[in-house]
Amino acid sequence: MKTEQLIISDKQIIKSSDNKVVMHEWEHPIMKSKAEYICQNGGDILEIGFGMGISASYIQQHNINSHTICEIHPQIIKNLHEWNQDKSNVIILEGDWIDNINQMGKYDGILFDTFEDTVNATQFPNLLNKICKPGCLVTWWNNLPREYDEFMFSDTQFQTMDVDPPQNTYFNHKTYYMPKYTHMNLI
Repeated sequence: MKTEQLIISDKQIIKSSDNKVVMHEWEHPIMKSKAEYICQNGGDILEIGFGMGISASYIQQHNINSHTICEIHPQIIKNLHEWNQDKSNVIILEGDWIDNINQMGKYDGILFDTFEDTVNATQFPNLLNKICKPGCLVTWWNNLPREYDEFMFSDTQFQTMDVDPPQNTYFNHKTYYMPKYTHMNLI
């Protein structure tokens, strides 16, 4: 797999080949809400996709036992290691999250936010029993301007949030619908 070169600044991440924005600083309110949701019961937290470290920094503000972060992109992994230097409860899994599934434990909260992961993301719902404790709080990026559960979980709730992103290549709406799902390990 060829790794796409990224342009990374403190304001955004851009794919260099097509100038497509991957993540932007305007997402702070969304990532803060996601961190609050998945960390509300404390415990062990899994974050799939580090990006700019926005949600990771908010997760670290909560009283949690551990914070496992899985990241695939070499440039982002480098930034992740720099960010992690003073955090004793962080476990880093390098590579594709699906390839790291056997290194993952069971979690109380999961934030799933990968970029252009159209193949592996479809497997995410089927693997939750393997990585979730009962009652695990799960959220993910919802790129649509409405309530939409791409994973088809029957009891997903949505928190509406007013947002004001600058013109970009991935989300140009004034309302964000944050998915909230509680996984009960029914198998």
